[in-house]
Amino acid sequence: MNVKTLCLSILFEKEASGYEIRQLCMNGECAYFVEVSFGSIYPALAKMEKESLLTSHTQEQQGRPAKKIYKITDKGKEEFRASLFESLNDDVFRSEFLLFAQFAHLLPSSLVKKRLSERLEMLEKEVFDLEKLIKEIPENATSNNGTYWVINYGLSIRRVEKQYISTHMSELVKMAQTEKLNQKA
Repeated sequence: MNVKTLCLSILFEKEASGYEIRQLCMNGECAYFVEVSFGSIYPALAKMEKESLLTSHTQEQQGRPAKKIYKITDKGKEEFRASLFESLNDDVFRSEFLLFAQFAHLLPSSLVKKRLSERLEMLEKEVFDLEKLIKEIPENATSNNGTYWVINYGLSIRRVEKQYISTHMSELVKMAQTEKLNQKA
């Protein structure tokens, strides 16, 4: 999946500005789908508008510059639907936390405990945010139940990760060096 498809998926549901699309792709509900750069969204929107996949209009704002609002066209909807038939790429998963965990034996146990606690706090916040997101989806939304399924999938993954860390954190801490050993090194 590419930036074009991601933008079309957002606009399939509602009109949005480039900034709103960027926020959804970088920090919002669409951040879980594919990784996009700040500099790739606006060129993709401009190209899609030239290809008649989108239209736009300017919306005035009080005390702020006007913003450009994008709307998907029928041609854009057809293009988006067609893109869903394409083969899917493998998911990409990267984690600095797992690199840290792999080398916990080189670190003081106090640091390992601290990082594990931080990870659990982050997971708790993500679970809270996803639960909140589900509650914010209006019952009469034009999206289908796939939205609920995707958010619940994310919730399940975060809850399992949280449980695994909670259950097995003592094992990683035991692998870490005691403070006395670390001070000699």
